[in-house]
Amino acid sequence: QLHPRGADTREKSTVDQAPHSSTFALATAMSDVDTRVPVTILTGYLGAGKTTLVNHILTDKSHGKKIAIIENEFGDVGIDDALLAKNAKEQIEEEIIEMMNGCICCTVRQDLVVVLKKFADRMSKGTLKLDCVLIETTGMADPAPVAQTFFVDDDVQKYFKLDGIVTLVDAKHVEQHLDDPRPEGVENEAVEQVAFADRIILNKTDLVAEADLERVEKRLKSMNSTVSIVRATKSAVSVDSVLNLGAFDLKKVVKMDPEFLNTENTHEHDTTVSSLSVVEKRPLDLDSIQRWINYLLVNKGTDLYRMKGFLNVAHSDERFLFQAVHMIFNGQFDDPWLPGEERISKFVFIGKNLNHDELREGFEQCVLTPELAARKLKNLRFSVGDKVECQTNDGYLPGKVVKLRFRDEYMPAGVIAPYQIALDNGELIWAPEDVNDYIRKIQKK
Repeated sequence: QLHPRGADTREKSTVDQAPHSSTFALATAMSDVDTRVPVTILTGYLGAGKTTLVNHILTDKSHGKKIAIIENEFGDVGIDDALLAKNAKEQIEEEIIEMMNGCICCTVRQDLVVVLKKFADRMSKGTLKLDCVLIETTGMADPAPVAQTFFVDDDVQKYFKLDGIVTLVDAKHVEQHLDDPRPEGVENEAVEQVAFADRIILNKTDLVAEADLERVEKRLKSMNSTVSIVRATKSAVSVDSVLNLGAFDLKKVVKMDPEFLNTENTHEHDTTVSSLSVVEKRPLDLDSIQRWINYLLVNKGTDLYRMKGFLNVAHSDERFLFQAVHMIFNGQFDDPWLPGEERISKFVFIGKNLNHDELREGFEQCVLTPELAARKLKNLRFSVGDKVECQTNDGYLPGKVVKLRFRDEYMPAGVIAPYQIALDNGELIWAPEDVNDYIRKIQKK
């Protein structure tokens, strides 16, 4: 269940300024030092923890690097910027560039080239100095076409070098994703992400037993024998585990995939996997959104690879920020809405065989309309004046219903209680739910 208070809860670059093209060849000839900006491709299946890892890198200023983040989202509504920690946003000096509504390995791949060339132009003019670039791919990306960009485009290759491919792996769900059947000719992105990794960060190890971790590591090694594996919880690893690895080996990759440099190859996504984005300006009813998300997690969790977003909940001055992977949910009330800021909800689903109409309708039913409020009032079991018993620290105590659909300023954000009750001892309390565990008819002795 979503708890009203607290629950477990774009493109940047950094490298010394690259020299002008006229001096690049001379500098290379005089020295073996490669002065190009190193680029790390951060990949991993949906919900593996990539954005959380980016948060760690941005908030850890001990590395002293200026990093450019290039962030790619599968859907047409951007969420990950909102998921960046507030303190990260306050500290970062780098640029965050977001590419949406397409996968970086295919439909928006050319956008990546454009972004990198803009960086290169600014570096050549001395207006930008980077220590490295971190490309966070969508969870549906095959890293190979992204890596290929740094070997088939001369302008990109002049200023940037591929430093390594880092794959985040969700220890709890990776086997499910690796075994997910795909139509003939369609790649399994989770398999490709492991196969091309220079380093694997095995994340969410706190959710898996040691025996399961050892089995998962053995399987990953069987797919990529030379990869180094680092265990992590909540994506907490050192920056050195991700950046400046100097690990990408083109010869090894070409040996594994002789077609790696063939630009005519195409990446075909599984057409049964889709994304749905919902944007809503009207406030949502907390109880309704809780119940609906719980229903989705229990009944649709296997096919719901990813849910994420932020919500405008009625009777709350803070937005509710959340993300979910299959049946695991993480969310909390986050930053307050700023004065004059438009209060809006953005909800993104990514999954297999999604019923878009059903999801839209379910979300629509969570909007706190007058009709919804009237229906909730009508469905209450008790009326004002009814004698009841309420569960308290002292057991069930008798009292009388004094208000329906009650809320005051001392209640948790978004909560509307079905009843306020005046106990016979003079105390005023409220019932969190209209169920016998909290409020019931007077029991006969």
